[in-house]
Amino acid sequence: MRADRLVSLVLLLRQRGRLPAATLARELEVSTRTVLRDIEALSAAGVPVYAERGRHGGFALLPGFQTELTGLNHDEALALLIAGSRRGAQAFGLGSALASAMLKVVDALPESYRDTAAGAAQRLLIDPETDLLSRRLVAEEVPDGVVAEVRRAVLAGHKLRIHYAAVGQTPKWRTVDPIGLVTVREQGYLLATRSGADRTYRLSRVLAAEELAEPAQRPDRVDLDRAWQERSTQFRTGGDQVTVLVRVNPTRREDLVGTALAVRAEEADADGWLRLEVTFQDPRHAEWALWQLATNAEALAPQWLRTALRNRAAAIATRYDVSTES
Repeated sequence: MRADRLVSLVLLLRQRGRLPAATLARELEVSTRTVLRDIEALSAAGVPVYAERGRHGGFALLPGFQTELTGLNHDEALALLIAGSRRGAQAFGLGSALASAMLKVVDALPESYRDTAAGAAQRLLIDPETDLLSRRLVAEEVPDGVVAEVRRAVLAGHKLRIHYAAVGQTPKWRTVDPIGLVTVREQGYLLATRSGADRTYRLSRVLAAEELAEPAQRPDRVDLDRAWQERSTQFRTGGDQVTVLVRVNPTRREDLVGTALAVRAEEADADGWLRLEVTFQDPRHAEWALWQLATNAEALAPQWLRTALRNRAAAIATRYDVSTES
């Protein structure tokens, strides 16, 4: 919305001083032309913004254009800034809103707190992108329009239609009653019920979503933490789970682990490959996951999985056998 963008523009100028139009456009994720129009709108509204020409020019506010909100002490301000450093909002499509909110929090601080709180926040890191073994934690990509529609239905308490691509299945439309949203290690999940039964959907597998006008059938209050724990336990212990022994190229380890339910053991082989004992939801899930890795993985056990993969590979080889071409 333009009003929110104008506020963010003013806050940027107040906190950083003179900024070129190109920098403002990049920060606000708009075109330079839009920034110039916004500057004109601010001037017309009485905001003392002016332009400085030259190589190091840009836009700035007249000195003294400040307000302070004194309701926050140092620790309260620090807590807000640390909370704002978490990337969970990104999973729910609120990344830009979080950035705008943090600008407002910093701007609202008394001047005596502003620098010390911001400096302290720089010395505390929450959820880095890699762990101590340099394994990168990759956030899942979910289209903003999809996650926004899901979020609206969750917060409004309306039924939701989703076009969902379950593992190894053709995408289907489903109508669900949304309960809440959860983010775990940069992965977002929708907790819902469908025809009264508990369901958990991975947001990255929601291809499209539509909030419906009909109210969702759900309790007025929910303990999301407890609900997540219950569903996690049910997911790990339910179904026809299978445990397999796999050798995998280390460059594809994360692809394998990302599809498995759990890693029960792991060690390195002499040739540099990794030997893992992993659990899958059922035999079909295990076969699908290993097939995706092609020659970068080898199922060592059980024998039925090796046989299934060999038969699938043989069928592909037969299909493309050059001796059968006319």
